[in-house]
Amino acid sequence: MISHIISHEKVPDLPPTIAHYDAPHQFEPLLPGAAQLVPLLERAADVIAACASLNGAVALGPQAELRTLLRKMNSFYTNLIEGEHTRPSDIDRALAKDFSADHDIARKQRLAVAHIQVEAEFEAELDARERGPGQQDPWLYQSDTLCSLHAALFKNLPPQDRVLKDGSFMEPGQLRQRQVAVGRHEAPLHTAVPAFMQRWGEVYAGARRGEATLVAIAAAHHRLAWVHPFLDGNGRVCRLHTHLCLHATGLTKGLWSPLRGFARSQQHYRALLAAADEHRRGDLDGRGNLSQAALVEWIDYVLTTCLDQACFMATKLDTGTMKDRIAACLHYEESVVGQGVGPAALLPLHHLFVSQSELARADFKTMTGLGERKATQLLSDLLREGFLKADSAYGPVRFGIPSRALRFYFPALWPEAEEDQVLMVRESPAAAWARSRGRSAKRG
Repeated sequence: MISHIISHEKVPDLPPTIAHYDAPHQFEPLLPGAAQLVPLLERAADVIAACASLNGAVALGPQAELRTLLRKMNSFYTNLIEGEHTRPSDIDRALAKDFSADHDIARKQRLAVAHIQVEAEFEAELDARERGPGQQDPWLYQSDTLCSLHAALFKNLPPQDRVLKDGSFMEPGQLRQRQVAVGRHEAPLHTAVPAFMQRWGEVYAGARRGEATLVAIAAAHHRLAWVHPFLDGNGRVCRLHTHLCLHATGLTKGLWSPLRGFARSQQHYRALLAAADEHRRGDLDGRGNLSQAALVEWIDYVLTTCLDQACFMATKLDTGTMKDRIAACLHYEESVVGQGVGPAALLPLHHLFVSQSELARADFKTMTGLGERKATQLLSDLLREGFLKADSAYGPVRFGIPSRALRFYFPALWPEAEEDQVLMVRESPAAAWARSRGRSAKRG
């Protein structure tokens, strides 16, 4: 006799199976419900508070030079997440238009340079646009803007750099025209991508200012990746878009970016992105088609990463210890490198860092305490080696951050660049330092 066991447990209310994503309601929820938002808004408030504290130090550091440094670092880390490891010194060489003869290395160099240029270009565009304090710019959530961002990243690459695994070519700025799958996730039908993008922009551009804006920026990153609007390059676009959204709110001031945090926890980054692709886990997991719990975990990760990066950078801009860091760097330059840079530059360099100002060349030389001839030579050496920057041959000078000073000025900010500099020191000295400046060492 066969007995039938009847279970009285409630069967989870699972979403229906969807053969193909073809309507925007299928990637709901775009934002968590009210109850789930509360702890996320609290975490976002922590980020805003940390940024306010850090931004108070903007006048105490060389912001323009830090932006230049961090753009290089961002390009390195977004390459790293894509499995395109680049030596930081190769990025410096590429910026000096010195590309490797090795095609694969040169391709990575070109990708890095493209990121740096586009980040600067779009930040400048955002800085020129008018909006209220802490507000998002709806322009960033327009489909045309995303296409322009994608086009800018890839349009200057040679055709061989845009060949996809199946032999087809990625067209810069063009929404995909065929179906794709990313891991276990099958992206929406290509014919439905414009509708998904329109819905994506309407929801996230409409977020209120302040804490809700940060939650929206974090959520938008995943949902844009989920739509997968382009055949290739979506990850780079998503990360750069998040960076630009944070820039638009005025929180970063060019002093930090979540890209560093994403790369340094990239396994977690990838795992949470994939988890948020999944269907709702049951009737306690929201009412949309996708998992609300996974979206909450993703948003929390992004906000925590932002908080960590802002707090970390605050420690790097501690002017109380910066004088000692500059002194250690100058000692190393004099005793190991021997390129004419020495301790006499400590006082004027520290003044430039703290004041974020410029000095007339005569004033800089006076602050060294050296005689005219030695002070002039020291100034020339500092400019040649990148410790000082100037816009003209006789104009005032400002604080510079050469790559080999990074481990002294901002230790652990970019560990891979520090390691790269150590590797270069182990090479022949002439070749190593010429490589750091994008030149070929003379044979002797």
